[in-house]
Amino acid sequence: MCNTIKEILNQKTRLINKHLVVKGWVKHKRTNKLQTFVIINDGSTINNLQIIIDKEYKDINLGIYLKIKGLIVLSQGKQQPIELLAQKIKIYGLFKSKDFQQTILQPKQHSYNKLREQSYLRFRTNFFSSIMRIRHNVSYLIHQYFHTNGFYYIHTPIITNSDAEGSSNLFKVTTFNDLNDDFFGENAYLTVSGQMHAEAAALGLRKIYTFGPTFRAEKSNTPRHLAEFWMVEPEIAFFNLTNNMFLAEDLIKYIIKNIIILSQSDLESLDKQNLIFHNLKQILNKEFKRIPYSKVIQILIKNGYDMKWGQDINYEHEKFLVDIYFKSPIIIFNYPIDIKPFYMRKNKDQQTVAAMDIIFPHVGEIIGGSQREERYKILLSQIKYFKLNRTRLEWYLKTRIFSTVPHSGFGLGFDRLIQFITHMKNIKDVIPFPRSIKKIYT
Repeated sequence: MCNTIKEILNQKTRLINKHLVVKGWVKHKRTNKLQTFVIINDGSTINNLQIIIDKEYKDINLGIYLKIKGLIVLSQGKQQPIELLAQKIKIYGLFKSKDFQQTILQPKQHSYNKLREQSYLRFRTNFFSSIMRIRHNVSYLIHQYFHTNGFYYIHTPIITNSDAEGSSNLFKVTTFNDLNDDFFGENAYLTVSGQMHAEAAALGLRKIYTFGPTFRAEKSNTPRHLAEFWMVEPEIAFFNLTNNMFLAEDLIKYIIKNIIILSQSDLESLDKQNLIFHNLKQILNKEFKRIPYSKVIQILIKNGYDMKWGQDINYEHEKFLVDIYFKSPIIIFNYPIDIKPFYMRKNKDQQTVAAMDIIFPHVGEIIGGSQREERYKILLSQIKYFKLNRTRLEWYLKTRIFSTVPHSGFGLGFDRLIQFITHMKNIKDVIPFPRSIKKIYT
């Protein structure tokens, strides 16, 4: 019988005098004249299991993988309730200790940059294994939330010929310089968002969501930006902007409420400054304040910022608003037409669109969304106003021709959510293999 360390530790003393097979990596080793004490971990939990071997084992080094058959007994020490008396040991993957000294697996503090440079080994560290288990649990909660609420999970294209955001920050996919010889026969790009295809799905299935990788060739080397990242994008028919705000807030609070329970031990291991649980509970205890863009500009001007109506709001402004002025997450809505994408629904004032951004402490914008422009003539006029390629967007326009309804959706930056939950300074430290400008961490 082979058990994970998590399963063994959860059962504690109920396994006393039971024979088990355990597998894991050596995290620590010490010896005396009679015994060898080995601490192993298998990645299933932040907690370790102590193995007692009744002789000296010189071949066992840190980082080596072991398979141990033995007897569970009460621990003689205070560090753990139970331990395993080894009866049979198999060693996998012997390597030289001098090679080990060059890795991040040594039992000492490493810089986050050093960890990134050996990202293929990060999963074996206590810190990064905790981040990955939290990431998994948040993914699980997202799927659980949408499934429970009647949404269908849709896979939208990663390769596309349209740009949902109307920007030029695209990664081009090509095989030849001459498009006549190219695989697709036209320009193709890695997607910046699954939103437009998600809209088409929502207009047949009513409530759908996507959850997949997206790509931006932004030349931003900040602690909040990645070139490859994950987005959660629900789209809902018969939904207006107000409905959209309620859904976004409810989703985030559902995730945070449950991640505190699901990932308690991993969050505790990361919470060195007693900030994580405090920040998470603050989100649960506060209603997200909703402020129109025009009011936000007035607040910023009154507080000394050189702003005028029509300017975009940057991270410096977001930080002031959530950390100092409101001291809570906020939802900014009804943005000027010129600073938002073409597909957002034009308001009656003809100057703003029914857009919303949710701004969080520490990470800034975490959600961006809108009510979509369902009126064919206005959508067409917006395409012309922004001087976009109508031919590439003809299929999108046809979703309005063949009967359409008011609908809304948003994009949740999954990695930024993990960054907020774990209170990490750099988003590159919450994704398995980060990609950013001038850097592919292998």
